[in-house]
Amino acid sequence: MDKNTLQEFWTLVLDVWNNGLYGIDVGKIIAALLIIYISMLFRHLFSRIVLGRLRALTKKTKSKIDDEVIDVIEKPVGFLPIVIGIFFATEILNLTGNLAEGADNLNRSLITFNIFWAFYNVIGPLSLTFGKLKDIFSSSMINWLIKAMHGLFIFLGVASILEIWGIQVAPLIAGLGLFGVAVALGAQDLFKNLISGLFIIGEKRFHPGDWVKIDGIVEGTVEEIGFRTTTIIRFDKAPVYVPNTKLSDNAATNFSRMSHRRIFWKIGLLYDTSKDQLKNIRQDIEDYIMGNDEFAHPPEVATFVRIDSFNDSSIDIMLYCFTKTTVWGEWLEIKERLALKIKEIVEHHESNFAYPSQSIYIENLPDNNIAEKAEAFIAEEKKT
Repeated sequence: MDKNTLQEFWTLVLDVWNNGLYGIDVGKIIAALLIIYISMLFRHLFSRIVLGRLRALTKKTKSKIDDEVIDVIEKPVGFLPIVIGIFFATEILNLTGNLAEGADNLNRSLITFNIFWAFYNVIGPLSLTFGKLKDIFSSSMINWLIKAMHGLFIFLGVASILEIWGIQVAPLIAGLGLFGVAVALGAQDLFKNLISGLFIIGEKRFHPGDWVKIDGIVEGTVEEIGFRTTTIIRFDKAPVYVPNTKLSDNAATNFSRMSHRRIFWKIGLLYDTSKDQLKNIRQDIEDYIMGNDEFAHPPEVATFVRIDSFNDSSIDIMLYCFTKTTVWGEWLEIKERLALKIKEIVEHHESNFAYPSQSIYIENLPDNNIAEKAEAFIAEEKKT
């Protein structure tokens, strides 16, 4: 191998080094990759320094919103060194023509992405300021508003990046509109559920945490009112996902809005209970209810203790009253104490509770054959 051959090889190496990839110096490519690598290594350190300074400032304020804002922008701030590193890397490469334009669009897209990412994350803490709107809107409506704002920032971010790359968003939306009509025809149920959900929230029929009963569908506690379905947790803890149209089209009972809980009983007493006993039993039950602070009293609610009807096997006293508590466990305890008190009152007046029974009356039988014919009648009845 002579000297000229080595010289030619070295010249080839230098040519590849200087024009290795699309006419870009290999050394500059390596330097650009090193810058990006270093920016990735130091992004955590950068975010700790910047966020540390910001946290020191927010600690001086009484509001907790700024503290939560700092927490949610940690990832966008941590991504910022990478954006800066890519920018300096493209500057070192000294790109020209289409490559320079592509690099510029890339840098603009990364900056736009980082900005809208930060705004998207900040919506959560800023939603705490919507607390004052609860007097006007329900909590579910506020949640929907937050979700809509998230969707808006996603749309604006994507549209901005598309515009940077020369893709016109307006014609794209117009084209999607025709497609949307076709989709809407096949997604009528989706839009019906969405509109029904808006009516449910707007009318404030119920809120998350309410105990509701939807006739013929489900009874339980509302967990979340979504765009398409509402999640209701049954009392056995099984979640039920009910389409919003079912909730708007069927009768819904919201037990959480009860002001009182009702007790409605029919108390059956024996037919041999005397008139005076009936009066005294009825009066003592009424006195117990009217003198007990656990029960609501007229005119706040209707309260009745009345001799109501002559049943097949009993004389019935109707008891109709309301407790002040709406908590199910407390209501059961009050009912238990009332039941024990009624039993005590009935026994005190030497009466008793009736139960289903039948009596057989035998008439017009000669005295000397009463026993025999009665036995024969009973035996015949048993056979039939």
